[in-house]
Amino acid sequence: MKASPLSAPTLVETVAASIAERIAGRQLMPGARLPSVRAFAEAMGVSKSTVVEAYDRLGAEGAIVARRGSGFYVAGKTRPLCLKTVGPQLDRAVDPLWITRQSMQAGPDLVMPGSGWLPAAWMPDAAIRRGLRQLARGGEANLVAHDQPLGFPPLRAQIARRLAEKGVEVGADQVVLVDSATQAVDLLCRFLLEPGDAVLVDDPCYFNYHALLRAHRARIVGVPLTRSGPDLAALDALMAEHRPRFYLINSALQNPTGSTLAPATAHRVLKLAEAHDTLIIEDDIFGDFEVEPSPRLAGFDGLERVIQVGSFSKTLSAAVRCGFVALREDWVEPLIDLKLAMSLGNSHLSASLMHGLLTDGTYRRHLGEVREKLARAMAPALRRLEACGLTAWLEPAGGFFLWMRLPAGVDSADVARRALARGLVLAPGGAFSPSSLGDSFLRFNVAQCADPRMIPMLEAALAECAA
Repeated sequence: MKASPLSAPTLVETVAASIAERIAGRQLMPGARLPSVRAFAEAMGVSKSTVVEAYDRLGAEGAIVARRGSGFYVAGKTRPLCLKTVGPQLDRAVDPLWITRQSMQAGPDLVMPGSGWLPAAWMPDAAIRRGLRQLARGGEANLVAHDQPLGFPPLRAQIARRLAEKGVEVGADQVVLVDSATQAVDLLCRFLLEPGDAVLVDDPCYFNYHALLRAHRARIVGVPLTRSGPDLAALDALMAEHRPRFYLINSALQNPTGSTLAPATAHRVLKLAEAHDTLIIEDDIFGDFEVEPSPRLAGFDGLERVIQVGSFSKTLSAAVRCGFVALREDWVEPLIDLKLAMSLGNSHLSASLMHGLLTDGTYRRHLGEVREKLARAMAPALRRLEACGLTAWLEPAGGFFLWMRLPAGVDSADVARRALARGLVLAPGGAFSPSSLGDSFLRFNVAQCADPRMIPMLEAALAECAA
């Protein structure tokens, strides 16, 4: 229910909209009894006549029904979930799904320092095409059938070996292939969560965590982030207060800040998780950008309380959909059952291609080149942004993200709106933060900051905000 765009909403419209949003967000399910007119009037601080009129309007729209002598009830069947109605109502310029759409739909005229992936020119297009041709020619390639329930065995064995190099000892039969890290987290949410469960995330964290967790009806609780990992005192208090089902975290080159979990902090996080009986999902999607692997929670823990997920979409190709879940042995079979129920498996073609690129040296050579390019891009990007009046929260040890603080009094959503009008796609910090901690930050991708148009566009947007 919307008020006229030319006037402020009336009290009746405000009350009706409040109920409609609860129904759309599934806080009120079909058949649920609404509060009495008197109770709702007291809760909203309005007159009973206002509530009566609001109920009448919703009844005329078919959203609720009146039952004589019983009260008002939510009508009809469950409506499709609308993520915009779940959680805080963000300006569309800071909505995480909006950022994703703008980045994916961007044409050549848009400048995209706010995107979350490497430039296409940096990716090994020729090697991927060569790998596809080899698969097509190979007589043993499975191009038409479903993969095995766990996924392509040679790739699982290769992933297990790569995890061991990072200190995570895992058998190939503890590695479950999926089509992406996002699918992995989605699968684990289905596996572990009940609606209303609390989940801890870093504040700030990858914005799609928020949308995905809201889709699973989880309560999102942000843990303030320091340069060495979560604020341990806050983490302890939040675990005690909310009894979260799990803590979702990037240990290495965190998105959006580029920070990496310090070993001492990692040990303390595991101790707190044990004390509060909390699981940890460690998203290691950026770990391969490290020159020297930092400690992993899954390595310290031995996959007792930690589940690790990863993929190759950031490092190799977003089109080759291939990811994995590494977890304790007794959870493998039920997770496979859920995976098969959701999707009948993962892409065998992508898994076979990925295995070839890992074993023929393509992936290793490509990563070496990308790390060198990122190292060369980091300092110049930082200098240009600091010249615009921005300040780095941290200078990362690797990866491609810079978390930059805006000048005092400047809001990241305002900058993003004005920048977009000029053809500049930014990533405003509010989209990454379940609180207001990110409102004065922007995330920059240093691999996308070389375009000479970026700084003039950014300076113009900042100047407008300051005017």
